[in-house]
Amino acid sequence: GWVNTLRLQSTMQFVIVRDSTGMVQVTHKRNDGPVEAQLEALTPESAVKITGRVVDAAQVKLGGLEIVPEAVEVLNPAATPLPIDEHTGLEQRMDWRFLDVRRRPATQLMFAVQTSLEQGMREYAYAQGATEMHTPKLMGTPSESGAEVFKLGYFGGSAYLAQSPQFFKQMAISAGVDKVFEIGPVFRAEPSFTSRHATEFTGVDVELAWIDGVEDVMAFEEQMLAHAIAKVADAHGGAIAERFSVEVTVPTTPFPRVTMAEAQKILRESGWDRAGGKEDLDPEGERSISAHIQQATGHEFVFITHYPATIRPFYHMRPSDDPSVTLSFDLLWKGLEVTTGAQREHRYDVLLEQAAAKGMSPEPMRDYLNAFRYGCPPHGGLGMGLGRVLMVLLGLDSIREA
Repeated sequence: GWVNTLRLQSTMQFVIVRDSTGMVQVTHKRNDGPVEAQLEALTPESAVKITGRVVDAAQVKLGGLEIVPEAVEVLNPAATPLPIDEHTGLEQRMDWRFLDVRRRPATQLMFAVQTSLEQGMREYAYAQGATEMHTPKLMGTPSESGAEVFKLGYFGGSAYLAQSPQFFKQMAISAGVDKVFEIGPVFRAEPSFTSRHATEFTGVDVELAWIDGVEDVMAFEEQMLAHAIAKVADAHGGAIAERFSVEVTVPTTPFPRVTMAEAQKILRESGWDRAGGKEDLDPEGERSISAHIQQATGHEFVFITHYPATIRPFYHMRPSDDPSVTLSFDLLWKGLEVTTGAQREHRYDVLLEQAAAKGMSPEPMRDYLNAFRYGCPPHGGLGMGLGRVLMVLLGLDSIREA
């Protein structure tokens, strides 16, 4: 393991060694032998291999056991002083991320939690008959409306880093893959100086065919999240409480649902002062509506539905009785948006009309649009930010820590 701490006293040498399973105390009584010299030369974070006898030591807090060393091998000495310590701020810790992760058990735990969370999501998706896919991240045309895209040279032409696997998911639906999901990188050229934005993040994307409506998509997500969070609670609940002072609560289903119009009415009655009535919720609004729903229902999650068409992509379906809104949703968890989803427009002529209304030319999207000309079924899906889910689950202050 690694040398965690050294206490080199006049008659005794104590070394705490850390590996991925925890820590152990190595105790050696000075005797002018080779082991004494090797222990004396150690530095914090050196990689070592220590062989010895495990003995009972009731006074040792690390499990009541210690190792009396017989051989010490320095596999790789660490330079001194270390560039970070337990008091170092986030900015500098990020510059030395490998040391930061290695030295902080909470950070190690976070990645174990992420693994269990993904495993739980995959388990649920597989059980529902979903196919896991890996879609291209270099695209010939931007995958979302808007300018938040990374453009790069591509053999004399241009390519774009995928803002979403959206188009490919829908093509898979048209290809006869009834349920599809992906957990993979997503790129957004948007300001990432907030605590919840990143230019590259891991997206959990799902698309479902033959749906009766957007409700089918929300039901899939809430069941998937409940299954995954239960898996995390079972595997790591105690450790999360110890390291992060957070109790993992497995949500009950269904999650509450509130339309955007209802949410804004509730917020305005409580003093939220965004004007207009058709715009998006700001972070303060998201936090406030979540707090209201939690107080009213006891639930940490809430789906906000029926977002205005003006702030949603052209491919979101609109209800026939009110084309000013979309059959879409955001999922908020403790006031943070973790998911956007919708029923997609699967009718070719309507897609063309909605793209034109957004000022988009159909020509760059010809391959995508062709997927809807030959019998594409009704479908819908969602995109979830894995880092944001971890951020809320563990009570982290910044998405960079996740």
